[in-house]
Amino acid sequence: MKRNEFRFAERLRVRWAEVDMQKIVFNGHYLMYFDTAVGSYWRALAMPYTETMEYLGGDLFVRKSTLEYMGSARYDDVLDVGVRCARIGNSSLIFQCAVFRNDQALVTGELVYVFADPATQTSKPVPQELREVLQGFEAGKAMVDVRVGGWSELGKDARQIRTAVFIEEQGIPKDMEWDEADPDPGCVHAVAYNRFGQPLATGRLLEHVPGVAKIGRMAVSQTMRGSGVGQSVLEALMKAAREQGYREAVLHAQMSAAAFYTRAGFVTRGAMFEEVGIPHIEMVRTL
Repeated sequence: MKRNEFRFAERLRVRWAEVDMQKIVFNGHYLMYFDTAVGSYWRALAMPYTETMEYLGGDLFVRKSTLEYMGSARYDDVLDVGVRCARIGNSSLIFQCAVFRNDQALVTGELVYVFADPATQTSKPVPQELREVLQGFEAGKAMVDVRVGGWSELGKDARQIRTAVFIEEQGIPKDMEWDEADPDPGCVHAVAYNRFGQPLATGRLLEHVPGVAKIGRMAVSQTMRGSGVGQSVLEALMKAAREQGYREAVLHAQMSAAAFYTRAGFVTRGAMFEEVGIPHIEMVRTL
């Protein structure tokens, strides 16, 4: 197997606890590496695993795992763990995996899953929706659709995400989360959906001062963070701002999310401040 044969790969660094008395990664840990990468593979498909399997009425159970060893990883090596869906049967899914150090394949493997009823563990046909998502991803298709519009169109799904992230997770009081700006005709909302129509992330765009747009209420479902779905929403809002003639975008970033906005080209302005009891920093970007 070659590195360029995998559309998806998870980067891992070998930890001290994973090395055995031979000073190489213990052979059983490679299966853990594969399982970790498969979890990230589902995120790359914009599929929150638990919610998606509940929606599909089944779950995936491992039927067989095989590994082949060609080389050894050592402590502190940086590895890329490739995952691809190689074949979809009637009720089974076969994934091929490989651990690479640079372009050298150290370990390859095959994971066979069976789609089954979670209560009885009896096999069921792989749902057509799941089949199409897997085939679409491996064919290079986009996994997320970002819709831009008003509150009447997108408010229900935006509210669902913001309630889970800001109110339930971060403990922001309800009366501080909802304001008169949401339903304002001049407010632009964006919501990202996966290929099952599940809302995953949201944000909104308002006029700050003439010529300057303010991006806010950016929220990503907990299981989808780091998947790129938040970036898709941010890009959609900046595109909407440019189309409306704004020359600059400003936002108040939570300090924990500042690196995300820095990667998107925003720079900090001013000192840190608190908003709803959470440390924030103002960030700006020319559009």
